[in-house]
Amino acid sequence: MIALSHFLGQRHKERSTGDIFESGVAIRDDARIRFPVHFYIVAMFFVIFDLEAAFLIAWAISLEQAGWTGYVGALVFSLILMAVLVYEWRIGALNFGPDGKKILKAYRLLKQKNNHT
Repeated sequence: MIALSHFLGQRHKERSTGDIFESGVAIRDDARIRFPVHFYIVAMFFVIFDLEAAFLIAWAISLEQAGWTGYVGALVFSLILMAVLVYEWRIGALNFGPDGKKILKAYRLLKQKNNHT
């Protein structure tokens, strides 16, 4: 079938035949845009904490059947995730913007420099 369609099919070579066409929008730039790593970190955090919510909702639904063993398991799970969140916060993994202390320090140095001149 493929060989037959190749031989019997239409052949035309117009100017826009080889152009990429996506949803009726003409392509202007390269589709491979470089994103900062922060976007990927946010996506990973979302997946991690979204799964946490799914596990805890499942635990809450089966609270009666899980009993104390399930409660302790959910508590340990939550404590580990909280420890990871605090660790990420402490090492600066959640700092996406400029550091306010560095900005104030640079502003004060600039102000002192302008006062001395």
